Amino acid sequence: MDSDVLVLVSGGLDSAACAHYMLAKTRRLRAAFIDYRQKAADAERHAAGAVCAHLEIPLTEVVAQSSETFGAGELPGRNAFLIFSALLLVRWCSGLIALGIHAGTNYYDCSPAFLELADRLVAESTDGRARVVAPFVYWNKKQILEYAQNAGLPVQLTYSCELGSVPPCGLCLSCADRRALGC
Repeated sequence: MDSDVLVLVSGGLDSAACAHYMLAKTRRLRAAFIDYRQKAADAERHAAGAVCAHLEIPLTEVVAQSSETFGAGELPGRNAFLIFSALLLVRWCSGLIALGIHAGTNYYDCSPAFLELADRLVAESTDGRARVVAPFVYWNKKQILEYAQNAGLPVQLTYSCELGSVPPCGLCLSCADRRALGC
């Protein structure tokens, strides 16, 4: 792969695995963490930094200001917001924007249809200089965990709790996912 890649990292398993996967494809890789005032921003930032340090990927942090604070559960438009925030706010000109969306959720912005539309919008907005990819869009969470474990990615560096609790709350959907996977 000869494109520059910007991986959107949240500190969670999916984005960490995506960063590792894309790193295997190119050395021209950077990561971006976007703080949009989510409850878990501090813990996610810490995990994203730990994962990027482990993978030796430069990390850019972006803070999107809002008077709102976002809590647990589905945030409609979140992935679209992250993609376009990266496009606008990260000093990055062309290549691929990669994110760790995957199968097995009911969220539209984790679907192949969403990915196709987001890619088209980004491509048309940049005269084809940028594209959006999601290597795990057809994988489920278990397959992503297996990939991460087989690749030697230290899953313990990742963080997934929608409430931002340290230690994780154990009750939200993200914690339930991790508990079901045993990680």
